[in-house]
Amino acid sequence: MTKYEKEIFSIINTSTEHLTAEQIFQRLREVHSNVVLATVYNNLNRLLDAELIRRVSIEGMPDRYDRTEKHDHLICRNCGKLADTKFWDLTSSLQEQLGEEFLYYDLKVYYVCPECRKAQQNAKENLTDDESI
Repeated sequence: MTKYEKEIFSIINTSTEHLTAEQIFQRLREVHSNVVLATVYNNLNRLLDAELIRRVSIEGMPDRYDRTEKHDHLICRNCGKLADTKFWDLTSSLQEQLGEEFLYYDLKVYYVCPECRKAQQNAKENLTDDESI
């Protein structure tokens, strides 16, 4: 593993966020000021090919990178916030339905996060207050 691969791997695996390539690039530049964005993409692709990290793709948003530890994702339909969650392992159920082995699955559940729900509720209350004036 190259020094950049090691550092990018470490950035992804120690982060509590789901970072984009740009965010990884900014963090890597704090240590290696001469690094270029293409280096980040090249190393991300090598780490993906080696299955040391995983890509989380959400339509209309930049790809994000995550550790390979088994977990699922909650995605806010309003703000795009991505949060980790763990659901019951679906492997045996899926294998039974398919009748054969499969490589992996990537479960993404879309919802409205607590912050957006609160903002929606506040907007609704403000609208109701305005109507009563």
